[in-house]
Amino acid sequence: MKIGLLGCGSIGLVIAKAVDRGEVDGKLVSVYDIELNKARVLASRLRNKPRICKTFNELLAGTDIIVEAASQNAVREHAKRILSARKSLLTMSVGALLDERLFDSLISTAKRNKVRVYIPSGAISGVDGLKSASVGRIRSVVLQTTKNPKAVSGFEKVKSRKVIFNGPASKAVRLFPANVNVSAVLSLAGIGGNKTCVKLVVDPKVKRNVHEVFVTCESGSLYSRVENVPSPTNPKTSYLACLSAIRTLKDISGAIRIGT
Repeated sequence: MKIGLLGCGSIGLVIAKAVDRGEVDGKLVSVYDIELNKARVLASRLRNKPRICKTFNELLAGTDIIVEAASQNAVREHAKRILSARKSLLTMSVGALLDERLFDSLISTAKRNKVRVYIPSGAISGVDGLKSASVGRIRSVVLQTTKNPKAVSGFEKVKSRKVIFNGPASKAVRLFPANVNVSAVLSLAGIGGNKTCVKLVVDPKVKRNVHEVFVTCESGSLYSRVENVPSPTNPKTSYLACLSAIRTLKDISGAIRIGT
């Protein structure tokens, strides 16, 4: 599997190092970032040097799958071009997919070109259960995310526990694109961005990123809680989110798939 990396920040580096260590049955052949120096720095930290692309079109050449670790804007700008070039896409900036027009366009493009869009479960647990429950009737899905203020742009100086957002996931991903991508995963697996409720809390006493998922459904009720260690290079991102992407790449290239 020949992998291209779109976005050479902290998440991209963790994924690239895992591929470089041989944890994935594939090879990182090319990297691209709108800031060329980021791509150069990332490549310099790898044993097997990928091609440093100066343009997006260079990234597409000679790859089977593109891993997006850049931003929601990058998904809006490049996702359809990736799929149209008959490359599969693994996307980390899932919030962009709550735009229904974009989502429908990407799915139809993927089908037409016989490629796939892969969405890792990210920094939460319980996605398999939610997917299974969605075959029946789901009454409600609520995500409560609690982070240290330093992990949420604009709220770094908050001194006490505070709810800074309470509303639909479709709005949360626009206001906090670096913090609640997991709400988009839940939305796509369950009842959609307008019906999935998100409560975002900042708390100076919290040292880990905490995600709690509450689901009531026809098959019963589901609850999961994850206390994530922040990524060593970016406190806004949970380390588990990076590991989730690596596991997805392993599953794509592997002979067995576990879970729904």
